[in-house]
Amino acid sequence: MTTINEGKIRIKAMCLFHKDGKVLVSKGFDKVKNENFYRVLGGSVNFFETGEAGVRREIQEELLSEVENLKLIDVIENLFTYEGNKGHEIVFLYHGDLARKELYAQNPIHIIEEAYEFDAEWIATSDILAGKIPLYPALDYKSLFKKL
Repeated sequence: MTTINEGKIRIKAMCLFHKDGKVLVSKGFDKVKNENFYRVLGGSVNFFETGEAGVRREIQEELLSEVENLKLIDVIENLFTYEGNKGHEIVFLYHGDLARKELYAQNPIHIIEEAYEFDAEWIATSDILAGKIPLYPALDYKSLFKKL
């Protein structure tokens, strides 16, 4: 997880990968809330980079895969608190397919970034809809999954 700069609004681009009733997400832990949570894959959009270019770059960096059939599905203003710090993001949320099809059968997927390592996991959408797993950015995933 990256650090939060209070007082700054961050622009994010994230991509929801969905197949066979599961979504690919990263797992996080908030030490202050003592809570596990999940987050859609992606990251910050760089200056003078479009949301689409940013999400394609982030997924390439994280999964070493291109994204096929990329489609913008929502723009979300995400106000949250993580480890006691307030965060504010504008998130361009996309849906797409992984070009590296073998990733759909891999669980977990270990990701090595420049500053940290983490695992991405395929989790059941039914667990998200039942409220067993918090998925961020927070939105109405029930309506969203019906559209996918």
